[in-house]
Amino acid sequence: MISIESVLEKVGAGGVVIATLGCTACFPALGALAAALGLGFLSPFEGALINALLPLFALCVLVVNGYGWYKNRVHWRGLLSVIGPLVILATLYPLWQYGWSVYVFYGALMLVLTVSIADLFWAVPSHANKDLR
Repeated sequence: MISIESVLEKVGAGGVVIATLGCTACFPALGALAAALGLGFLSPFEGALINALLPLFALCVLVVNGYGWYKNRVHWRGLLSVIGPLVILATLYPLWQYGWSVYVFYGALMLVLTVSIADLFWAVPSHANKDLR
């Protein structure tokens, strides 16, 4: 059975991807992908997607994954799941002025997407939360 944490994490990761697909000027590679997927209608909402929704969804993913890390106590998995949203938030605010921050943002976005997809296939081991019961 799929847990509420898993569903919220997928919603957050999907929201991060959709928000970045709407910013064709900021992320040209993702803008081309968005146009190929028929999501070009999102470009008028670029400001709202990047400045409001992207940090909101990244924060949602961070909180849900942090809770999952606390609950399951699988440290390598928890660390991988919180690094992506933390780096996204860091590159959106204090690091955006640097030229290399776009590449770091792309890497963090791919990490969030990869961890989210991997979570569908590799469930948390049952012994991970045995001591919490």
